[in-house]
Amino acid sequence: MTNIILSGCSGKMGKVIAREIAKRDDCKVVAGIDVFSDGSAEFPVYDDFSKVQEKADAIIDFSNPAVLAGLLNYAVSKNVPAVICTTGFSKEQIADIEKASKKVAIFHSGNMSLGINLLIELSKKAAEILGSAFDIEIIEKHHNQKLDAPSGTALMIANGISEVMENEPQYVYDRHSYRKKREKNEIGIHAVRGGTIVGEHQVIFAGHDEVVTLTHQAQSKEVFAIGSINAAVYLSDKTPGMYNMSDMLQGK
Repeated sequence: MTNIILSGCSGKMGKVIAREIAKRDDCKVVAGIDVFSDGSAEFPVYDDFSKVQEKADAIIDFSNPAVLAGLLNYAVSKNVPAVICTTGFSKEQIADIEKASKKVAIFHSGNMSLGINLLIELSKKAAEILGSAFDIEIIEKHHNQKLDAPSGTALMIANGISEVMENEPQYVYDRHSYRKKREKNEIGIHAVRGGTIVGEHQVIFAGHDEVVTLTHQAQSKEVFAIGSINAAVYLSDKTPGMYNMSDMLQGK
């Protein structure tokens, strides 16, 4: 049994994760972290990690970048592995996560969907084959309540493609101020916010007289919840280090 601390338990994703965990017999939520609580949780909810009394085997974090410092301090001091799914971190915060991973197991991913991780691998393969003859554009769409833009997933896709490009790419987020032709090493990244779109990511490879498009659509938040829960169970007995979806799928 994997005992889990759920950070961001009162948010939309937090509630979905709690419901999904309740359906399983290999894990349970022993405590939640959230500055807001409506009293509906079936486990104790604290507004800070320092107040947690329960013993845990893993943390799942779908909250806010502001929570990171307290989360990492708790994870390292208590030797509790953490699955960090929050996006919008600064470069300094990313560095803090990497530093913490030297002392405790950290699973860090901007998207917990199996399909998205397949999309990244397919995009990398396409970039290898098509090379500089095709321009690359990434379009991501999310609901109108999402705070960060571009999405962490869009950046994951761009970073994956960058790994296989011959020349270091330049990420271009907005073209309205540009009065020049598109450079060959650019990766355009565009954000759409509207309605209740759960999440859609499209990678466009535009060549001479032909276009190749790879698309992933998330139909519900459950796909992300299930991925994070599986990651927490997987990570609970791991040694310090950085882990990701590829590691989990390959059983490393």
